[in-house]
Amino acid sequence: MNQPLTVDQIRRAPKVLLHDHLDGGLRPATVVELARETGYTGLPTYDAQELGRWFREASDSGSLERYLETFAHTTAVMQTRDALVRVAAEAAEDLAADGVVYAEQRYAPEQHLEAGLTLEEVVEAVQEGLELGRKRAADQGRSIRTGQLVTAMRHAARSSEIAELAVRYRDAGVAGFDIAGAEAGNPPTRHLDAFEYLRRENFHFTIHAGEAFGLPSIWEALQWCGCDRLGHGVRIIDDIDTDTGGAPRLGRLAQYVRDKRVPLEMCPSSNVQTGAAESIADHPIRLLRDLRFRVTVNTDNRLQSGTSLSEEFARLCEAFGYGWDDVQWFTVNAMKSAFLPFDERLALINGVIKPGFAQLKWTTS
Repeated sequence: MNQPLTVDQIRRAPKVLLHDHLDGGLRPATVVELARETGYTGLPTYDAQELGRWFREASDSGSLERYLETFAHTTAVMQTRDALVRVAAEAAEDLAADGVVYAEQRYAPEQHLEAGLTLEEVVEAVQEGLELGRKRAADQGRSIRTGQLVTAMRHAARSSEIAELAVRYRDAGVAGFDIAGAEAGNPPTRHLDAFEYLRRENFHFTIHAGEAFGLPSIWEALQWCGCDRLGHGVRIIDDIDTDTGGAPRLGRLAQYVRDKRVPLEMCPSSNVQTGAAESIADHPIRLLRDLRFRVTVNTDNRLQSGTSLSEEFARLCEAFGYGWDDVQWFTVNAMKSAFLPFDERLALINGVIKPGFAQLKWTTS
């Protein structure tokens, strides 16, 4: 049996990241420095190494609610224009260093207004940072393209306002809209006005669904709200059974998701942390890949999970024996599902991703 691909090998591959939270990807040292600059005194420790360990341990509770509490610290230090520029620039740099060639960064502008910024100023600061990070990466010989996913919080009442904000900046860095937050008790149907507006404007959107809550969340996100992609969607496994011979048998919702090629933004390590999956080895991603759902691999929150996209792929390769063909399959799925015009997606697939993997297969064969 061949040895699993290593993180260092996978880092050389051109990868695509669709589900990565800006406020979940800060460098621990940056959190500490920004806290000192802004006078934030709520951190559990001001030692960067210890803080990184604290974020991971606090996120390993198996509870989505506890996991979400860690974001109080990151958003607290992201309340000024300079902080947002810095965090976004470092995110683009870090992703490019990991071999990511296209990334969508999601965050909720409404969570960054405590120091007096407007929603528009938040979006503009993040875009400035992403552009700065792209230029820094280019100076180091790395290419990355980024887009913002402007996010509304499902427990709040600003989704229509945030949807309008996203559309206003559609030609200035915003690729799509998202809605996030605790699923239980906060169904996406509370925000139908926002989704109907986005559809009228021919704008892309994804919805966090099927992570902590089950099939009803996925069904509502698709059939009532009309989303383009499912953020996580891991609980679609609940609609897949086996027949008497042990072969998979898809329920009507699972069949619909597969038939319609609905992209699933799966985040293996995060799903284990929040209790959506028992372990990487038990993650539904293997069966869903075997059944050829439109599965993509993502990081969710690199700080809380202590991970990178290369590390996520390495864990899957070790658990399931995946090789270059599998990593390429997931990557092409992600690029097909990106909120970019079709010709631009095709150019990245044929001009960057496939040639990059072909070179890696040749050099490691």
